[in-house]
Parts: sequence; C-alpha cells; structure tokens
Amino acid sequence: MNSRMVFRAAALAAAALLSAIAAGAQASPAAGSASPAKVGVINIRSAIVATAEGKQASAELQSQFAPRQNEIENLNKQINDLRQRLATCEGKCSQEEIARLTTQGQRLTQQVDRKQTEFQEDVNAAQGEVIDRIGRKMVDVLDRYARENSYSVVLDSSAQGNPILYAQIDLTQDIIRLYDAAYPIKAAAPAQQKPPAAKPAPTTTPTKPQQ
Repeated sequence: MNSRMVFRAAALAAAALLSAIAAGAQASPAAGSASPAKVGVINIRSAIVATAEGKQASAELQSQFAPRQNEIENLNKQINDLRQRLATCEGKCSQEEIARLTTQGQRLTQQVDRKQTEFQEDVNAAQGEVIDRIGRKMVDVLDRYARENSYSVVLDSSAQGNPILYAQIDLTQDIIRLYDAAYPIKAAAPAQQKPPAAKPAPTTTPTKPQQ
C-alpha cells in the first residue's frame, strides 16, 4: 500500500475541507486600494501529503493496515488456486468434486468481498481523520501567509473541476515549508544502548616464597 494509494481514497471526504481552506485564505485588500488583486495557487492535497506530518501519518497507516491487506491478498490467491484446480478438473473429476470446489470458491469470494469492503471503509475513515487534522492546521498557516504577503485570493488547484490552466505563483512548497516549521513532528526516541560489559579483573599468578 504506497503513499499515493493511502491518501487517494480520502479525496471525497476532504472535498469540503479543501474548499474551506481555499476560501479561508482570502485576504481583503485595503479599503480604497486600486492595486490589482494578487492571486496565488496551491495544491492542497499535495501539500498535505508532502508535509513531514503527512509522510509520517502515511507510513503509520501503511503499517496499521498492512496485515489486513495481506490477508485479503492471500484469500484472493486461494480463489485463483481454486479456479486453476477447477480448470484442471474439467473432464477428469467427479461432479461431487467439482461442486465442492465451486462451493468453496463462492464462500471465499463472499468472504473477500466483505473483508475488502470493511477494509476500504476503515482506510477511508483513517485517511479522512489525517487529512482533517493536518488540513485544519494548514488553514491557519495558509491564511497567515496570504495576509503577510498581500494575497487577495488563493485558489486550490487540486479541487475537482477547477478552472486553473496556468498559474504563475504556486505557493505549495512555501506552505509545506512553513507548516513543517510550525508543526514539527517528534523524532523517534533513539534506541538505548546496552552499557559495555565490565572487563574481568586481571588474574595474578602467586609467587613461591623464597627459601
């Protein structure tokens, strides 16, 4: 389960949040100002995934769901093996054996479908929580950046059906950098090293007393 797949299924869950971010980053120009509006563009989805927190969350999700994904893959392998056995059985096995293999394959298929549905629902929920958590904090970073740099509007190029065909000013990398600075992830605690074993005391050979 690569990082692209980890966050791909959360697109629908994050759609409302992405719109809120784009709207929240708009800064009103000064009253009476005749200067043209300064417009920037950001790819929110790419920014969320590319932050240090997003990368860490992606790795954690992969580790969390890997056992269930492996289980589904193993069940699919069993189904393929049964299909091959049925193909080999044609004209050679009894009707009872063919019926038994067919029934076993149908049960496995139903089991895989159920597990796959539950797996995808849980993945989507976990991804949605990650995107919501990072996205809400990114709103603050983006809003502050837009105001400090006099942007009137910031558009989200990752929004569905966006009309952006060309963007001269892309803020994505700047926002990723500012987000990582504002919300640094905690480094993993270094493994404790065992203290070196104590050296044995040197042995001395007793000397014979002089006569």
